[in-house]
Amino acid sequence: MNRLAGVTSPYLLQHADNPVDWWPWGPEAFDEAKRRDVPVLLSVGYSACHWCHVMAHESFEDETVAAYLNERFVAVKVDREERPDVDAVYMEAVQAATGHGGWPMTVFLTPDAEPFYFGTYFPPEPRHGSPSFHQVLEGVSAAWSDRREEVAEVAGRIVADLAGRSLAHGGDGVPGEPEVAQALLGLTREYDGQHGGFGGAPKFPPSMAVEFLLRHYARTGSEGALQMAADTCSAMARGGIYDQLGGGFARYSVDREWVVPHFEKMLYDNALLCRVYAHLWRTTGSAEARRIALETADFMVRELRTTEGGFASALDADSEDAQGKHVEGAFYVWTPAQLRAVLGEEDGAFAAAYFGVTEAGTFEEGASVLQLSGDGRPVDAGRVAGVRARLLAAREERPRPGRDDKVVAAWNGLAIAALAETGAYFDRPDLVERATEAADLLVRVHLGEVARLTRTSKDGRAGTNAGVLEDYGDVAEGFLALAAVTGEGAWLEFAGFLLDVVLEQFTGEGGQLYDTAHEAEKLIRRPQDPTDSATPAGWTAAAGALLSYAAYTGSEAHRTAAEGALGVVKALAPRAPRFIGWGLAVAEALLDGPREVAVAGPVGGELHRTALLGRAPGAVVAAGEGPGAGAEFPLLVDRPLVGGVPTAYVCRHFVCDAPTTDAAELAVKLGG
Repeated sequence: MNRLAGVTSPYLLQHADNPVDWWPWGPEAFDEAKRRDVPVLLSVGYSACHWCHVMAHESFEDETVAAYLNERFVAVKVDREERPDVDAVYMEAVQAATGHGGWPMTVFLTPDAEPFYFGTYFPPEPRHGSPSFHQVLEGVSAAWSDRREEVAEVAGRIVADLAGRSLAHGGDGVPGEPEVAQALLGLTREYDGQHGGFGGAPKFPPSMAVEFLLRHYARTGSEGALQMAADTCSAMARGGIYDQLGGGFARYSVDREWVVPHFEKMLYDNALLCRVYAHLWRTTGSAEARRIALETADFMVRELRTTEGGFASALDADSEDAQGKHVEGAFYVWTPAQLRAVLGEEDGAFAAAYFGVTEAGTFEEGASVLQLSGDGRPVDAGRVAGVRARLLAAREERPRPGRDDKVVAAWNGLAIAALAETGAYFDRPDLVERATEAADLLVRVHLGEVARLTRTSKDGRAGTNAGVLEDYGDVAEGFLALAAVTGEGAWLEFAGFLLDVVLEQFTGEGGQLYDTAHEAEKLIRRPQDPTDSATPAGWTAAAGALLSYAAYTGSEAHRTAAEGALGVVKALAPRAPRFIGWGLAVAEALLDGPREVAVAGPVGGELHRTALLGRAPGAVVAAGEGPGAGAEFPLLVDRPLVGGVPTAYVCRHFVCDAPTTDAAELAVKLGG
């Protein structure tokens, strides 16, 4: 066992038995490099990363490679999901130097943590113009020994370049109609009208962009925006990226048609998509959207929920096949013969036609990823349900993919919001309970006595890494959604604690935000990225939560901070709308008000449910009755019943409509 044996990260623990003498990230590793006068190999990945596993098996488990590495380097292993700040800083350097990035990320550093040579996956033998990993080690070692001045010059130049990239808030003022219109036009140009989604292969679920499109339709009535959102969601739901048996989405599609996924299943993708499909149903009443939202919620609860009540990070792409080899997708793919073995000849042929399983296969070695054929012919729904249940039962007998059990605060915040709203929309109180339990875990384990979030926990034990901006923004978003659904003002209060930390620790001049706190560990550059990746950028996630909190409480400080942060959306939305989708969704809420809905009446009653189903972008909802309701939610202060019956009040832009006791009238006020 090496120095990774005592850590909490499942990814690092996968490397604890390597012959490589790994160190976790920390000053001790760099002190050791200084003492020995050797460079540092920084290897960054995550537990569900297929090529991380491949490189580990090929190189880090190789005794010869490990001996050379241990002799001439200090090797540091980082879980990008535990240390997104470290990952972001060095990924920016990799992308600047090579034009691309990804994981595993391989970076060579000086003992002062300055990068000077970069790469991602390196094969064990020279291949396709890429040197072998051993050749890279030899080359870097030779440069360190023989051309130290050149190495220092390169490292210094890179660090200076990164330091010069500090981002201002992006422009004066908040995004308005012109920027939103330009963003919509840009998305339309990049839209794949044949297959849905944006751009070509590989194609990622555009959760944040779809949320923007739904909010834009709700505010403006743009049919084009709704069509792009609905068609994209339908294409993904029918494709191989969606698990047609067990529910839930894979990470991305390797093709533009959504047929063959990269099979890892991430909590964040499923939380975001669950919420998107629930919102699509709220907008259109689509039965397909309702089914996908509920199946995805059930997948998260069934397969990702931890013993402590939180949600695990991911399921691996790889698992054992029939020959006992670890291969990608083995748990999910089928051949016609395998269908017949489970279902018999007649139902096997039916399933093959229904799920697009062919003799040639759509994946590797004649296997197919299940997808819906979409030929429009009517099918026997009962027969489909029976076939699906039998195949799912048979699949449960296969070796399961590994699970990364660490609980990431930000991603659990996303899951809390999705499960709370899905449970409320579809009368599934069990989902609201699961959301509440996850929120309780975050408060008990991740939120310290001084209201500082810890990034991760495992087995109910908090990790050692501080939360970053996305943790504060996404957890606050989850707490605010839970407050709206449950009527429990404690969640609003907890959100306020977190957002006060955002104001104190993450905010710079002119409204700009940083990904790490003022008091965080100092890296070669302070990470600061306003663009979405697979999740909403911390910058715009925080802006959205700040805006909602201000609507709930009337806090001018939080409203001002939200508007200041949205300056970056004004600057980037016309140029890169695909990569600032959540910022655009928040901009839609700002343009709409957002509306403030106070329901003086029972939680779960008709008016409360109508308010939650309102389509107005970013509307906040407070519900409660009795003299103590105003203490829970400032919105409920001085909101009496009218005529002794439940009453709803809708306000925005400092103007209030006449109160109503009629649910249909309330629905109209909220875009229903």
